[in-house]
Amino acid sequence: MTSKDEFFNSTKLSSRDKAAATDTTAKAIITAEAAAREKKTEALKALRLQHETEAPAAVVPAKKRKAPRKSA
Repeated sequence: MTSKDEFFNSTKLSSRDKAAATDTTAKAIITAEAAAREKKTEALKALRLQHETEAPAAVVPAKKRKAPRKSA
């Protein structure tokens, strides 16, 4: 037979311990998200550079401005 003590912790954590656990978990999540963002950025940059080397962008000439009319 199982007892309640096997599933539930009878000792309470102090608020400082709870805050430290939350802080550690949050920092781990933020670090993981930053690493994933950097990895995605590097992959997209590599694809962009590959695309640019395969088909260089056509240079569009600037439009000429019309000269203003001279008034009499």
